[in-house]
Amino acid sequence: MSPEYREAQVRAATEAGLGSLTDLYDHYVRETPITFDAEPFTPEQRRSWLLSHPEDGPHRLLVARDRTNRSLLGCVTSTPFRIKPAYATSVEVGVHCAPEAVGRGAGTLLYKALFEALTDEDVHLD
Repeated sequence: MSPEYREAQVRAATEAGLGSLTDLYDHYVRETPITFDAEPFTPEQRRSWLLSHPEDGPHRLLVARDRTNRSLLGCVTSTPFRIKPAYATSVEVGVHCAPEAVGRGAGTLLYKALFEALTDEDVHLD
């Protein structure tokens, strides 16, 4: 892992960071097919998504920021896998890294933090 990301701060996302999270997601909407979204979002359109990830519980949204300049390095989520009751303890995880952080350890850092946060939750990760 890049030494610069060892000092990154990982924490739960807040509404204060919604603009930068939306910008990050919109990068992937515009530049890649991975989101399956056709149009970029506004922060207000993404607000309900952010609020569906509390600071605790099985459905989390964590962000990594550079300690020096506070820039967003990426985010990681755990979301419901399926809506049927049998899947209540299963989560799906995903990460989005800032373009300048791709391949430099930010994704690994975020996944590690998420899996540590979910250790005491009743979830099944596949």
